[in-house]
Amino acid sequence: MKIFKSSSISFFSLGLLAMMIVISCKSIPDNSSTSSASSSSTNSKPNILILHVDDLGYHDLSINGSKIYQTPNIDKLAGESVRFTNAYANYPRCVPSRFAMLTGNYPVQNGDVPDDGFSIDDLPDDRNYIRAIDNAGYQTIYLGKYHLGEDPKTLGFDTSIAAGHAGSPISYIAPFNVKKGKGESDKDPIKDLDAISKPGDYLTDVLTDQAINYIKSRDKNEPFMAMLAFYNVHQPFEAKQPDIDRNEKEIAAFDYGDMPEYIEEGTGRTKMRQDNATYAAMVENTDENVGRMLEVLKAEGILDNTIIIFSSDHGGLSNDGTKKRGLATTNYPLRAGKGHLYDGGIKVPFFVKWNQLQPREENSIVMLMDVFPTLAQLTAGKKSVTAGRDMLPVLKNETHWDDRTVFWHSSKARPVNTGDTKSSAVRQGNFKLIHWYEENRVELYDISSDAGEQNDLSVIMPEKTEQLLQELKKWKKTF
Repeated sequence: MKIFKSSSISFFSLGLLAMMIVISCKSIPDNSSTSSASSSSTNSKPNILILHVDDLGYHDLSINGSKIYQTPNIDKLAGESVRFTNAYANYPRCVPSRFAMLTGNYPVQNGDVPDDGFSIDDLPDDRNYIRAIDNAGYQTIYLGKYHLGEDPKTLGFDTSIAAGHAGSPISYIAPFNVKKGKGESDKDPIKDLDAISKPGDYLTDVLTDQAINYIKSRDKNEPFMAMLAFYNVHQPFEAKQPDIDRNEKEIAAFDYGDMPEYIEEGTGRTKMRQDNATYAAMVENTDENVGRMLEVLKAEGILDNTIIIFSSDHGGLSNDGTKKRGLATTNYPLRAGKGHLYDGGIKVPFFVKWNQLQPREENSIVMLMDVFPTLAQLTAGKKSVTAGRDMLPVLKNETHWDDRTVFWHSSKARPVNTGDTKSSAVRQGNFKLIHWYEENRVELYDISSDAGEQNDLSVIMPEKTEQLLQELKKWKKTF
């Protein structure tokens, strides 16, 4: 833009003008690393980006202690967020966990836990947080793993890409619906993918491309909510060869000391080493794509006015059962993993970034079912009518949920595949009780001093054990 046109302006005037510009520029803060004020306002409704990773364990991030997986982009995001140290999935497997997150409720419906083939298409409007956010003027899109029906648009999302019944891809390498290797696949194909990919593409890259394109082409006059649900890092274990090669070298050079490769757990084994190079490559590819998402928010000038939520749906795949299988990772020092109600199966990485929140570690007990009640209250003023709670006072450091009581019920055990048997659990403050109800067996742990759940206190603390057991039974009577 030209400031002046006349050639008759005096040198004095030019000098005065230059001085005023310099002084003015010095008073403007450098926002080069954040978003542009011209594109967003603290008074406008915030955009929402949810990054949900499949099967990612709490200790699969280098910020949480992994020495093998390098996750610099996720680590940076965590450092700029309210980072929860006591965040839980509502179930240690995919379908019930996703049901809980998207419905804001415990994963029990009509007296049973939802499982493969379950659909939430008939969710009533008064219990539908997605529709409330959509009706509040948000553009909404769901990308990636859904596993709860044919199409998340029936739940209220405006747009969906590569979502449906599929719980995992047939292959991560395009063509994605063609199995690589021997035999035929009996998995559900993932729709939409053929039209948006070319042979050799990697699935997580393709989904991230679609999310980036959506953000760039959105209606900039309205806020958006985008949920990018990566199929990574679920089986099948497939990654880009250069990433595998790099991790094979790093793992070969790593000293695991006297840590055994497996220990006995449940009806099978628990993996105790992070030594799967392909899985490591999948984790690191996920991290790269999280970085790409953060970059597009910055480039679009909306990073400050976007709420970013990062989470996983449950613990990492570290256990097998009576049928030995290839395992992905270890959740150590947490106990066990996917399928189990020990913390290795249900504790998840969970953090929230927004320019109105002070970055910090937060010890409050939160669950994935709290996500959408919080967002619906914030964007649409909709109060929770389910078990999920509005986390905003916790996020803003106004209150803390250190003594919260939360529950789990796992009736879809898989002793053959993941080594778990039917159980229920309750955590109240620092104490956690697990009840194997068919065996009438209990274990009690103080999570604050025994994160690995190695010291069963049920015998030496009978009163606490009985109190929590009755709390658990009372909750189970509600369904």
